[in-house]
Amino acid sequence: MSLTEWMALLMVLLVMGMGIAGSFIPGIPGPPLVLMAGIVHRLMFGEASASITVLIVMTVLMVLALVLDYVATLVGARKLGATWRGVVGAGVGGIVGIFWGPVALILGPFIGAVLFELLGGRKLKEASQAGLGAVLGLLAGTLGKLACAVAMTGLFLVSVLMNA
Repeated sequence: MSLTEWMALLMVLLVMGMGIAGSFIPGIPGPPLVLMAGIVHRLMFGEASASITVLIVMTVLMVLALVLDYVATLVGARKLGATWRGVVGAGVGGIVGIFWGPVALILGPFIGAVLFELLGGRKLKEASQAGLGAVLGLLAGTLGKLACAVAMTGLFLVSVLMNA
């Protein structure tokens, strides 16, 4: 590999790293960012990049990550009795939690879900259960997205190094 190819690979891996971080930081489209970086690299370097098969597998993993995130949140919230208000509140709380540090990333969704459920007329015990379900669902979805983003990055890197 030439110096240009190494530098491009490092830049793509940096973007993919941001995508991995985006798997647990709300507002950054994690797996789609990883896929986009891989596609751009392929467009720039053709056969010296990841194979088409790897890009297809990465696309499937990206779709799986997005579906897992959505389904896990709904299942977790619904299992413990959350309404749509609780799910929305958990999302709002997660976004607000970004600005208050790592602990708030977990407490934010819980507090948001509970508050939105209380505003919807539910009792504290029901709202707290719904909040816990929403948080557990968000955490499960986040872990799924993270696993898919890491797998996508690993597949890409192995494919590029094998084609070099």
